Amino acid sequence: MAPWSGLWGGKLAAAAGGGGGDHYRGTPVVVKMENPNWSISEISSPDDDDDEEFLVGGRRKGGRGKNAKQITWVLLLKAHRAAGCLASLASAAVALGAAARRRVAAGRTDADASAAAAAGESPVLRSRFYAFIRAFVVLSVLLLIVELGAYINGWDDLAASALALPVIGVESLYASWLRFRATYVAPFIQFLTDACVVLFLIQSADRLIQCLGCFYIHLKRIKPNPKSPALPDAEDPDAAYYPMVLVQIPMCNEKEVYQQSIAAVCNLDWPRSNFLVQVLDDSDDPTTQTLIREEVLKWQQNGARIVYRHRVLRDGYKAGNLKSAMSCSYVKDYEFVAIFDADFQPNPDFLKRTVPHFKDNDELGLVQARWSFVNKDENLLTRLQNINLCFHFEVEQQVNGIFLNFFGFNGTAGVWRIKALDDSGGWMERTTVEDMDIAVRAHLRGWKFIFLNDVECQCELPESYEAYRKQQHRWHSGPMQLFRLCLPDIIKCKIVFWKKANLIFLFFLLRKLILPFYSFTLFCIILPMTMFVPEAELPDWVVCYIPALMSLLNILPSPKSFPFIIPYLLFENTMSVTKFNAMISGLFQLGNAYEWVVTKKSGRSSEGDLISLAPKELKHQKTESAPNLDAIAKEQSAPRKDVKKKHNRIYKKELALSLLLLTAAARSLLSKQGIHFYFLLFQGISFLLVGLDLIGEQIE
Repeated sequence: MAPWSGLWGGKLAAAAGGGGGDHYRGTPVVVKMENPNWSISEISSPDDDDDEEFLVGGRRKGGRGKNAKQITWVLLLKAHRAAGCLASLASAAVALGAAARRRVAAGRTDADASAAAAAGESPVLRSRFYAFIRAFVVLSVLLLIVELGAYINGWDDLAASALALPVIGVESLYASWLRFRATYVAPFIQFLTDACVVLFLIQSADRLIQCLGCFYIHLKRIKPNPKSPALPDAEDPDAAYYPMVLVQIPMCNEKEVYQQSIAAVCNLDWPRSNFLVQVLDDSDDPTTQTLIREEVLKWQQNGARIVYRHRVLRDGYKAGNLKSAMSCSYVKDYEFVAIFDADFQPNPDFLKRTVPHFKDNDELGLVQARWSFVNKDENLLTRLQNINLCFHFEVEQQVNGIFLNFFGFNGTAGVWRIKALDDSGGWMERTTVEDMDIAVRAHLRGWKFIFLNDVECQCELPESYEAYRKQQHRWHSGPMQLFRLCLPDIIKCKIVFWKKANLIFLFFLLRKLILPFYSFTLFCIILPMTMFVPEAELPDWVVCYIPALMSLLNILPSPKSFPFIIPYLLFENTMSVTKFNAMISGLFQLGNAYEWVVTKKSGRSSEGDLISLAPKELKHQKTESAPNLDAIAKEQSAPRKDVKKKHNRIYKKELALSLLLLTAAARSLLSKQGIHFYFLLFQGISFLLVGLDLIGEQIE
């Protein structure tokens, strides 16, 4: 668009000592409209140099001049941009409504999804928690109707005089409710509020101390180093430290990822005579069994030392699978065992960076590597998971490993001393967290752990909410099962008192029980109820400031995720219903406490992902298996013809809580509570989106 000047440019004032002119002058404006994001470029007029009034030493005195025409254009363009944002919000709202309509029309709920797994489960136990939330919603709606009627009729003034002034009619009933509420309901809710706030502060202090410990580790550059470098022996320079290592890959119906995991493990940079790969297949699908067996045979023909094992009696899930593998007669010839789940692909130098820590360190039982994720940017759900797990590894695991020599084994990407496993009683099938179980028992026997934050092993994150929900249920139900079983052993063991206290009060109670309890109770139950019982107060700093600070601390290990800090805070509160339900189920052995569902994989890892995480000196090297990795990448990029049809579902608990929170938000709007209203509104919308399964993988 050509520069434009008009009547808004203003008339040129008469020059001092010269005749006046009647023409117009101004600063032309160039408006670029390449995209909806408009921009303005200012161009100085050629006559500017002649205007001595605005020149000082050859330069403009006040910078670039602005006139009414420019300001008007700026305002118009900002209005255009705002209109574009409103249009995008409108289209998003329409898309949300259409998705919600499709979900409701399909009629598939979470009860339908778990019907097969819960076939032998009492329907009373399975629906008790949902019935409690549903009753709470009905009560909240009734209270909202009462409060709305009181607000319309101006009965709010009765709140101050209800205890002293008798009234008649409908107002008498409302005044009686106010007296009952202030005398009996409010004290109970306030007591529960204060208790949860205390727990919240204790847990926040624990998290802050962990973050300070992580900061200290980075400041001092503390890093676990092998006691004796794995250098060649003096007598035989060619003989370095290469002990016998058993590598296990437990899997169950892992049709999407078995090829890449087997290829990555067989490419480990370790003498082939000194390590053996066990593929522990628990698949019940004959086709998957055949494919995995053929893949193992292919690697055997290429010279890899790899065996295929399939159990006839598939008891005990993953723990039973590992226990069966350790009973093989040849295991006694190996000193260490490395474990990788089916979707994990270690770098070729994984064993060289982990096993040397065991040399001349007889007290060391476990070396754990951190996870990295190939699909962390796939959707909003994977981004939020990445925030959580980055904090878990960077802060929790690293701090506990440095200062306590103990942490929960992550179940994969770790190397165990086989002697430590045997000394601790081996794998047990008594809980759904066999990894945490063996770690606690080994700690009670005096074994030490090392966490290597700089050694990464690539894996996948669940991309659908259904898969993530089931994974989180197992991860929060299992620790409560284990706590019930291990508490007598912890009390009786001979370790020092502070280690017992750390296990009982920090490791189990604070981080596994108290955290899901107060998150659900405080933000999903108490906060909405304080809207209907205003005599019980919840301070603003509990609702807003401290949660925001904790979310900021959580996001520090993954600074690129900072734009998602608000969705992360809302989503963590949304997941509290699943975690609370799992915690109660595991603690009291209710419902599906012992349910084990294999997390669904998508098979997104490829050769390019493996090479990107490999050291620089290995990136351009080609091993014997490189053609196989190329073939795997091509197969995964090709469309699959046998993909089982999936559906998004409706989750009743989350929908019920969304209605509860939105109802409380409407009540807070009447009482003009700013922070509480916004928190309840956005938290209710978050529950609504999750309840309609609109986060994560979307199935058309």
